[in-house]
Amino acid sequence: MMNRSLPALALFAGLAFTFLPDPPTKTAGTTNWADYLGGPDRAHYSPLTQITPDNVQNLRVAWTYDAPDAGQMQCNPIIVDGVLYGVTAAVQAFALDAATGRELWRFDGEKLNAWHSTSRGVSYWQSADGNDRRILYTMGSHIYALDARTGKTVPTFGDNGRLDLHIGLGDTNKDKFIISNTPGAIYQNLIIMPVRVSEEAGAAPGYVRAFDVQTGRLAWTFRTIPHPGEAGYETWPKDAYKNPDIGGANCWAGMAVDSKRGIVFVPTGSASYDFYGGNRKGQNLYANCLLALDANSGKRLWHFQFFHHDIWDRDLPAPPTLLTIQQNGKPVDVVAQTTKSGYVYVFDRTTGRPIFPIKEIPVPKSDVPGETTWPTQPVPTLPAPFARQTLTVDQLNPYSVDKDSITTLFKQIDSRPFAPINRGAGTLLFPGCDGGAEWGGSAADGSGTLYVNANEMAWIFKLRDTPKADELAHLSPGQRVYTLNCQSCHGPERKGNPKSGYPSLVDIGQRRDRAYVSQIVSGGKGIMPGFTQLTADEKKALVDFLFGVEKQEVSAYATSATSRQPYQPYKVTGYNRFVDSQGMPAIAPPWGTLTAIDLNTGKHRWQVPLGDVKAISEKNGGTPTGTENYGGPAVTASGLLFIGATKDEQFRVFDTKTGKVLWQTTLPAAAYATPSIYEVGGKQYVVIACGGSKLGTKTGRQFVAFSL
Repeated sequence: MMNRSLPALALFAGLAFTFLPDPPTKTAGTTNWADYLGGPDRAHYSPLTQITPDNVQNLRVAWTYDAPDAGQMQCNPIIVDGVLYGVTAAVQAFALDAATGRELWRFDGEKLNAWHSTSRGVSYWQSADGNDRRILYTMGSHIYALDARTGKTVPTFGDNGRLDLHIGLGDTNKDKFIISNTPGAIYQNLIIMPVRVSEEAGAAPGYVRAFDVQTGRLAWTFRTIPHPGEAGYETWPKDAYKNPDIGGANCWAGMAVDSKRGIVFVPTGSASYDFYGGNRKGQNLYANCLLALDANSGKRLWHFQFFHHDIWDRDLPAPPTLLTIQQNGKPVDVVAQTTKSGYVYVFDRTTGRPIFPIKEIPVPKSDVPGETTWPTQPVPTLPAPFARQTLTVDQLNPYSVDKDSITTLFKQIDSRPFAPINRGAGTLLFPGCDGGAEWGGSAADGSGTLYVNANEMAWIFKLRDTPKADELAHLSPGQRVYTLNCQSCHGPERKGNPKSGYPSLVDIGQRRDRAYVSQIVSGGKGIMPGFTQLTADEKKALVDFLFGVEKQEVSAYATSATSRQPYQPYKVTGYNRFVDSQGMPAIAPPWGTLTAIDLNTGKHRWQVPLGDVKAISEKNGGTPTGTENYGGPAVTASGLLFIGATKDEQFRVFDTKTGKVLWQTTLPAAAYATPSIYEVGGKQYVVIACGGSKLGTKTGRQFVAFSL
């Protein structure tokens, strides 16, 4: 194994549209990575074999690209005919010469309004004759169509080059929060869009919609909260479809497309509100489902629901993976879906038949007033889970300085599998809200093996009563808005929970200006949704309160129109990782893993820790601890698996046969993204975005490409 540090390299980045050199010409020895995660099958797979287990130690930095802005980058760039297309931390789309990293163009669009977005990349479409080539990507609540050669908007698409993601959701949802972090799925002349909506009560519905790539016209809609007369309507209260407090059931993680069969596979998330379903009694189809839809019409072919009446925020976190396995000596085309809970479910693509039996097991009932949990939940018999499912006192972190206090807390909370979130000491969610599996997705190769990286982090949740009107009456207008909308994550004293990713808002005015904070309130940022339902007066009052300039006497805000508060009698007290006072996981390692699962048999081939905290592994005989990880793997026909994802800022190459690390290097910042693999001019490259920023890691701005 070779381990070396990456030298600091930089390339000049020209201003958008001011420098447009000719793009490289496609030549022999060009292999594309033309779709998000490598192809419409989302298999993260490259047929290239130039880099092998025997020569991987000779990898060197081929080029780097310094983006014009810094911060977390989740982008999996695509490469088409020698041009790399990607997105920066501030959601500026760009094109590079894929052999040199030289910038060809950059589109900054609504840059000042894009702080709330993170983007996993772009979609590419071209006409049958190849003359019309487009990049489609989202910024804020709009899809943009760009000329792939110049980066300029295509005026014939939508409204002068862009269209609003609210289209097709109805007038009652036209002002609700909606964005897309994940590239749309291309099928023929359609782009089928994943969307992110709020997870609070009052969220927009997560309908699946397809748009014409050339015109932007809405082609079809599949309603994930069914209307009367539609299958699944009976799994909700009678008027749920028109209840403004009920929404979600959206696909935010991305989709896979079986182009031959014309099927789009759509994984959906939970209905809102995520943690309490008293106003949505029932099974709640098609939340938490894998939907197989006719890509031409949106007609449902089959579905499977992974969590009935979800009250644990168990969204399906990644696109499904399409691959072929062997069953009884015959090839079977399957779709595999990983979950936050640490299971993978495998289905026949055409029929939806489970490849391995799935059992409905009884689960605990909720004692929260008004809540009616579903009595059973589905669990596959194979494959075995790729993340731990239960915890005992013996599995708490032996290296923690707070061993006694975390043991006491663990004994107080409800740690049963599928335990409903309670209003008492709290409920342990393990695996936690970020998995198990997460948005990076899983890779597959021709052997029928699935490679999935996972988090092993426990979270603690508890419900509290939403403050009543009389409890809010003594508060200033801004403090009322804060209490109802912000306190559950940032706390009553605005101190936040930095260990779980929620920043302190104390003295925010000393770090940010009003314009920035106002934009975050409206548009959100990262995991925080935008509060589009607030009136202008309420937003101003909130910012005044946060900046400490709100007058305490009765003001115009108190008597002006206020936003309608959705029905939400309970809210969680926050998204709290189970960590000690130093931010170290309260459970014993491993804290992150990489697993190879043979889907022909349902058996694990190998599992290894992914990532390392040296201060702990040095006490543990050198065994890597694993770390939380975000971003997925990419595999090659030569038997290599490339992955960043970890907070230790390493880029690793594993042998797919054994799970052994063959090579690793230190990146300029942690790479919370999935690498892309391609060939230009007969040379194979691997490129990854290094934005850092998450999990307390330093901020970066580079895309780094490696070759032999």
